Amino acid sequence: MARYLIGMTGASGIVHGVDFVRRCPGEKYLVLSDWARQVLQSECGLKPSDLEKHVKRAFSDTDLAAPFSSGSNRYDAFVVVPCSVSTLAKMAVGIADTLITRAAQVALKERMRTLLCVRETPLTAIALENALRLAREGAMIVPISPPWYRNPKSIEELVGGFTDKLLGLLGECSGAGWRAEELE
Repeated sequence: MARYLIGMTGASGIVHGVDFVRRCPGEKYLVLSDWARQVLQSECGLKPSDLEKHVKRAFSDTDLAAPFSSGSNRYDAFVVVPCSVSTLAKMAVGIADTLITRAAQVALKERMRTLLCVRETPLTAIALENALRLAREGAMIVPISPPWYRNPKSIEELVGGFTDKLLGLLGECSGAGWRAEELE
């Protein structure tokens, strides 16, 4: 069974993180930043406890003594969805002052799969340089850009399309791809 560490920061678009936490299979651990807790309430009307039932355990972002602060506790992927540009910047320059940023440093140094789902537009040259720096270190930068080829009819379908993309990047079953019927 795959083991995933999921971080959620205070970027807008937290509905993507909520859908991912609910749908991602495997053993999941969750870290919400303080701002993520605020955005979770303001954008989705949810409390952290609403997500905790979908994960094996949730950790405080201030808990730098949590098991995922060490590379000796392996996992298959670290997914930050959504990832704020502030968190992206901290990761890019090696600041590890929260569990999310420390886990990113561990994942990068241990060469564990790292997916950073940035939800910001437009992006400054600074944010782009930070993303490039992290990509060069092995992180996958996955802008929250839902696919339209499935002709989504609702917000849920649009969000689900992006979650399917993330699941596919992790090697999990993610549904039919673009023009998949032509493969038959």
